[in-house]
Amino acid sequence: MLSIGEFSKICGVSTKTLRYYDEIGLIKPDGINTENGYRYYSIKQLKRMLFINRLKSYHFSLEEIKTILELEEDQSEEKLCITLHRKRNEIQEKLKAFEYLLQQLNHDISDLEKGVPIMSYLDDIEVQLVETKPMNILFKRLMMRSDDYAIGYGRYFNELYEKIATKKLTLLGKPMTIYHSPDYNPAGNDTEFAIPIKEVVNGSRDLPGRLCAKSIIKGAYPELTSVYANLMKWIDHEGYELIQPPYEVYLTDPNQTKRPENYVTEVYFPIKKK
Repeated sequence: MLSIGEFSKICGVSTKTLRYYDEIGLIKPDGINTENGYRYYSIKQLKRMLFINRLKSYHFSLEEIKTILELEEDQSEEKLCITLHRKRNEIQEKLKAFEYLLQQLNHDISDLEKGVPIMSYLDDIEVQLVETKPMNILFKRLMMRSDDYAIGYGRYFNELYEKIATKKLTLLGKPMTIYHSPDYNPAGNDTEFAIPIKEVVNGSRDLPGRLCAKSIIKGAYPELTSVYANLMKWIDHEGYELIQPPYEVYLTDPNQTKRPENYVTEVYFPIKKK
């Protein structure tokens, strides 16, 4: 048996963390001295603790790690493999985002060295006034944390496409995301993933046609915040106001267009005159 201090030193985990892991049922000491309350861990628990450390290094949450440990205990290798594949895809998405950020940083440094202001690109974003047509959309609406968007786009759009294929529905347009929350909250935002279809079925709804301010951007999704800022500036300057949630239409498929700088996205702001 190892004391909590010895176990802590070998695994590189503080005793405070080990006590917390005990509280939440992640890893409990094999023995506790009833007289002094000292905690002791067995040698065989080192493997479990090192596995927890590895999963933490993959950025799994403690709740996710707890579930994974249960899968291992149940010898559910297939489910464990699926979970790890999903995390790998998530990390790959983040790597692509960092690669784009590095490219963008290099571009900004180059512009500054040439005397070009970093934010001058905002002046090149064109705004159009358009009348959209009503459409029937198959949708999935849920609260999304900001950290979940990258993986969420693929997961929920795939669910909608699977439903379209299974029920043999008629696809009429590109996938879109509608943002219903009145303000941004990192803890959760009211988000609707949708795909236009012909048939009216359970899980579909009407999206009315509207007068919209529209911009098209070619580039990675983080650039969309610039479009939103520019659209709000244009709407205010032209005497309009936003009357419905804004939405994005994705003209390119990230699975087919590997370079983020080649993504093409339309942004729509439903508006009316003040």
